[in-house]
Amino acid sequence: MRNLSGDYIVEFVLVGFPTSPPLQLLLFALFLAIFLLTLLENALIVSTIWLTPSLHRPMYFFLGHLSFLELWYINVTVPRLLGAFLTQEHRVSYVGCMTQLYFFIALACTECVLLAVMAYDRYLAICEPLRYPSLMPFSMATRLAAFSWGSGFFSSMMKLLFISRLSYCGSNIINHFFCDISPLLNLTCSNKEQAELVDFLLALVMILLPLLAVVSSYAAIIATILRIPTAQGRHKAFSTCASHLAVVVIYYSSTLFTYARPRAMYTFNQSKVISVLYAVIVPCLNPAIYCLRNKEVKDALRKTVLGNSGCPGNCCKRYWLLCTLRSKVKMAQAPLCVNHMSSHLCYDFASRLAPHLLSALLPHKRNPSICHAAMLCFYPTILQVKLFPSVTFCSV
Repeated sequence: MRNLSGDYIVEFVLVGFPTSPPLQLLLFALFLAIFLLTLLENALIVSTIWLTPSLHRPMYFFLGHLSFLELWYINVTVPRLLGAFLTQEHRVSYVGCMTQLYFFIALACTECVLLAVMAYDRYLAICEPLRYPSLMPFSMATRLAAFSWGSGFFSSMMKLLFISRLSYCGSNIINHFFCDISPLLNLTCSNKEQAELVDFLLALVMILLPLLAVVSSYAAIIATILRIPTAQGRHKAFSTCASHLAVVVIYYSSTLFTYARPRAMYTFNQSKVISVLYAVIVPCLNPAIYCLRNKEVKDALRKTVLGNSGCPGNCCKRYWLLCTLRSKVKMAQAPLCVNHMSSHLCYDFASRLAPHLLSALLPHKRNPSICHAAMLCFYPTILQVKLFPSVTFCSV
């Protein structure tokens, strides 16, 4: 990239966190642990949603995109910081600085829009539950996710177009641990009003408008939840969006504090600490927040990590059910087909099995997983040949 002055900028110097060598090693270990944990958490979320059919719904589709974004988000800033801790090499080329700035802004803007889209999805699920499948089909979810990514990268391109045309003179020291907009604008010696105006207008569009959409969605959600007559119903409705609300509060509060405060309150050392929060800590916290608050994600993660061998209780119940069926029906007249991966009953056997199965399972009517099997037996015409469409059996 070439400046308007005609001179090439060779490199910038990122100050980072200047401390004593022992403390540098301590910070390296801390940031490395956070970095690896973030990669592991978000990779698990993405793979779990991809491999679990029950999570192929808009809410978890957007969560998968958010985790995929966080994987790249933390890779934009932390690897270079880790290298600086070890080698004390703080120089970065002009092209490298602009590349880091482009991807950081693009992913940050994408996350703002994606969080607004997720809030809108929760609004439809809670305030329009009967119309939700028609208002948020998978095609609509795909378009909204594509819009989030496209708008984020387009706005970053527009910002970088104006920032890269500025000329820089004097000091090339950036008092930050990555290339950000404000430190770069402070180093320029050309007229930066146009670049600042573009940055301000795009910040309004990419930060405040999504924030307005989030606030409007949650205002409607809270109003709907308060109209639910029972406390249990209100708790169940709120629990579906509590994790997303926590992520929104943490991310937007740190982002607005960094980019929307008056210049009189701006100090680079304080800005670096806040930047660590939304650029490093938030990507690490998001998967933990969603897993702790969402039972479906926790169960799916447990099955993904442990596999079928990690659910001995469920396998024992299913094995007991299988034994009960065998004791109630003569296996010679109606053979039961069992293999390692799945279990199904022949069609004519399912139609004759219902009374025997109901009498066997009546003492266990409070067990949802077992009663579900009993209910399925009353609909052989719908089931065709599968009795347990989503149950994985242990090898018997």
